[in-house]
Amino acid sequence: MATGQTDPQRRERILAATLDLIADEGVAGVSHRKIADRAGVPLGSMTYHFDGMDGLLREAFTRFADRIVIVFEQHLAKADTTEQAREAVTDLVHALSEGPRRDLILAQELYTLAARRPEYRELTQAWMRRSRRLLERHFDADTARQLDALIEGLTLHRALDGDPHDRELTRLAVARITAAA
Repeated sequence: MATGQTDPQRRERILAATLDLIADEGVAGVSHRKIADRAGVPLGSMTYHFDGMDGLLREAFTRFADRIVIVFEQHLAKADTTEQAREAVTDLVHALSEGPRRDLILAQELYTLAARRPEYRELTQAWMRRSRRLLERHFDADTARQLDALIEGLTLHRALDGDPHDRELTRLAVARITAAA
């Protein structure tokens, strides 16, 4: 790269390195220096591309939430009937709980920040609204809210349980919540 040219991927590498570092060490283990080292960028890039650590964390977590919403979309978009939507929700719980452990850790780190800090609470609320809107394509608003909570809870329980419940139990839970839908 010639002198004076900027690295067009630098910002993206910083965001990816931030999420990787959070997954490995938690938010408490994150620093500009560690992120820059992991991203392979000069330390000065951190302040050039981001307005402080909070700005960096918010953008990194926003990207993470966006990616999870895409997973919701991919599963729910295939459903044309209520029964197909129920099956899509079941698939979603299992895809999320059997997916990368990194995603589970990132979600929990974001929830912890949201419990303490309003700006992260707003980020998680936006994420929940988007997830519920996708569910509302198939179910009423109250049912979508209940399903969203069920998805989060079952995903966490399946991922952390030494003997996670099977698909039939997930299917039954989804059917019970959506029985009136």
